[in-house]
Parts: sequence; structure tokens; C-alpha cells
Amino acid sequence: MTSTASIPVVSPHDDHDAAALAKRNRLVIGLLLVSAFVVILNETTMGVAIPHLVGDLGITIGAAQWLSTAFLLTMAIVIPITGFLLQRYNTRPVFIAAMTLFSLGTLIAAASPGFELLLVARVIQASGTAIMMPLLFTTVLNLVPPASRGRVIGNVSIVISVAPALGPTISGFILNYLEWRWIFILVLPIALAALAIGARLMVNVTEPSSARIDVLSIILAAFGFGGLVYGLSNLGTEYALAGIIALAIGVVGLAVFIWRQLRLQRTDAALLDLRTFLSRDFSFSIGTVAISMIALFGTIILLPIYMQDVLGLKPIETGLVLLPGGLLMGLLAPIVGRIFDRFGPRILLVPGAIVVSASLWGMTMLDAASPVWWVIAAHVVLSLGLALLFTPLFTAGLASLTPKLYSHGSAIVGTVQQVAGAAGTALFVAIMTVGTTSAVAAGAPLDEATAAGIRTAFTIGAIISVFAIPAVFFIRRPVEDPNAEWQPSH
Repeated sequence: MTSTASIPVVSPHDDHDAAALAKRNRLVIGLLLVSAFVVILNETTMGVAIPHLVGDLGITIGAAQWLSTAFLLTMAIVIPITGFLLQRYNTRPVFIAAMTLFSLGTLIAAASPGFELLLVARVIQASGTAIMMPLLFTTVLNLVPPASRGRVIGNVSIVISVAPALGPTISGFILNYLEWRWIFILVLPIALAALAIGARLMVNVTEPSSARIDVLSIILAAFGFGGLVYGLSNLGTEYALAGIIALAIGVVGLAVFIWRQLRLQRTDAALLDLRTFLSRDFSFSIGTVAISMIALFGTIILLPIYMQDVLGLKPIETGLVLLPGGLLMGLLAPIVGRIFDRFGPRILLVPGAIVVSASLWGMTMLDAASPVWWVIAAHVVLSLGLALLFTPLFTAGLASLTPKLYSHGSAIVGTVQQVAGAAGTALFVAIMTVGTTSAVAAGAPLDEATAAGIRTAFTIGAIISVFAIPAVFFIRRPVEDPNAEWQPSH
């Protein structure tokens, strides 16, 4: 798998072929962006479909929720392994493997006659999805010179932030007219097209190494990250006790996993090299990414509940309310990237952190009589803040690493996204549930009680968001050696 004999490779040292190299790089990154958008979009489509699945498949809400939980769980287990995969194998076979898994899972899901096979399909989909984002980040870092990374990672931010935000909107549109299987049927030809085009045109852009895999690290990662995501996903549900036990197992597993990596990285044999955290910019960026993902996924889960259970909106109306914020993030991401390239991260990060916090504080004022325009405004402001944060966080954090740590840094970013997303979902839902129960016990009508629980959840989220504001002041523009000539991978 490490041979590049059949893949056209252009030497970056040959001036005559500079244009061909640039064209090749744009093609590779474009293919990865489109493919990543498709697979990440799929991550958040199931939430809106749960009521339909309960009726069509004859299952409980708890069982239907497993279609989302299993997806997140698989992502959390597979992503830490991608650091090894991206070191050991070439770009092209890793891309083909990822899109094949996703396409196969989508096909099985579209044809599933019942819940069990649909659950298996979601696991297969997640296995391909987990590989795609670290592959995209690592490829960008290897191909794009530091001066242009902000613009390109701005496009990556569209995938990371807009695709999950649009998932419920698109799902709501589909379910308003078609049955749930069409969520997968409509995605399948796009995924297959991306696979076919990628198999024909994708080239190898990194040099594989003879990295060894530590089986014990994989097992510990499964218990550690898998336990955390499963535990967090079940807090506030009828499986809360199992969630607490899984959370404890996850914490212990993660602690042993960290100890194991610290020992293995002395000989460059770690599954996930933690020397990435020796970079101050990477550490503060990762911390702020975690807070931002908690805010994003917590809001994605709560606002639809608020709009449907409190304001009485239909799923398609809920999707339309959330659409402007998702589109705003997509429109701003490339612009934010250009600003980063010219002025650095701080001019974006400081206002971004403040705006995110302000939007969450604004959501603490939602009640049973709030107008829809207030929800739209609050979500648009949140989207604006997140758009200002994501690109400079990813760019400054990952660019502060040495090239040999790119794949590990990309895997850590993906892992933190999943764990923080699960944490945000679990935290907001658990607090909402407790708040709603208390308000009902005090005699409040159900819609007012639900609104009170949601306000409590947003209050905790707003408090957490405040910690990102001082953190972003410590993130600097990546320092480049003026005497060093950057060379892309080839």
C-alpha cells in the first residue's frame, strides 16, 4: 500500500511543474472538502428522525436514540487510531477506505428492514466519517504554505460547523415529504460519486512511514474515549446509571491511555502522540474548541426541542429557523480565513469568544412567549461568534506543531470535537430535564416548565463560555522561521 508507482507525483522543486502541482493540490483538497461535507452532514440528521423511527420500526425512544449514540461512540473510538493510519498509509488508499465504508453504511441504512441492521449501518458509516476529518486536516497542513492556511482552513471550517448545523434542517425537509429512508437514499449517489471521482483522481500527497500499532493503546482508547462518549450521551436519560458507570470506566481508561502514550512516545511509537500539548497555542486552541463544540452541539439539541415543544413549531419550520445561522457560518468561513492570513488570530478570536458568550446569555431569556424572531436572532449571533472562532483556532493550533505531529494533532482535534459534542448534548439535556422536572413539581404548565429547564441549561452553557474569553488571549499567530523554505509534501 505504500507504493506510489502508479500515482502521478509532481516534484515541487521543478519550476516547470509548479502550476501542475498547484492544480493537483487544489483538486485533492477540493475532493476531500466535498467528501468530508457529505459524511459530516450525516452526523446530525438522525435527531429529527427519531419520532418517525419509533413509529415505523416499533421501537422505544431510548432504542432510537442509539442510532445517534452508536454513531458518536464509533467516531470516538476510531478517530484516535487515525493518527497511526495517516502515518502508516498513503492518502489515496485511506481516502478510498473512508468513502467505501461510508457508502456501504449508507447503502445498508437505506435498505434496512429493521432497527438492528440500521444500527449496524450507522456504525459502518461512522467508521468512514471518523477517518475523513483528520485526513483532510493533515493533507491541508502538508500541502498549503503557512501564509495561505487560514483561507483554506476557513473552507474546512464550513465542513466542521455548517454541516452539523444543516443536518437537522435537511432532515426536517426530507421527513416533511418522504419517509426516513430517503435521508440515506438521497445521500448515497453523492457519496458514491465522491468515491468514484476520488478513486480516479486522488493522488498520494504524504510519505508513509513504518509506524507500528500498539494493540493495548487501541483497547484503552476504546474504553477511554468510548466510555466518555457513551456515559455523557446517557446522562439525563433512563440509562443514567449505566451512563455514570461508563463515565467512570472512561475516566480510568483515559488515564491509563495517557500514561501508555507518554511511555510510547519516547520511541515515537504512540498511537496518539501527546507531545502536541507541549505547544501552548495548540493546548489553548484545543481548550477553546472544546468549549465552542459544547456550545454548538448543546444549542443544536435544545433549540429544536424549545421550538417544537414550547413554541409549537413543525419540524420543517424548526429547520427553517436554524437555516440562517448555518448559512452565515458557511458564508463567513472563507472571509475569516483571509482575515486570519493577513492579521493573525487575535483580531478574530477575542470578539468571537465574546459574541458566543453573549448569544448564550441572550438565550437564557427565552420563555414560553418568546417570539420566533428572537430565536432566529440569538442563533444567528451564536453562528457569527462560532464562525469567528473555528478557523483561527484550527489554523493557529495545528500550525504550531511540527510536521511529524500533524497527523496526531488532527486526530486529537477530531477526538475533542466528538467528546465535547457529546458532553454539550448530555450537559444541556440533563440540566434541561432537571429544570423541567422541578418546574412541573412546582405547578408550572408543561410548556413553561420546559422553557424554564431550557433557560437553566443555557445559563450553565453561558457560564462555561466565559472561560473561553481569557483563553483566546494566549493564542498567537504561528511563528515561522524566516530563513526556512517551506516545501509541500509530494
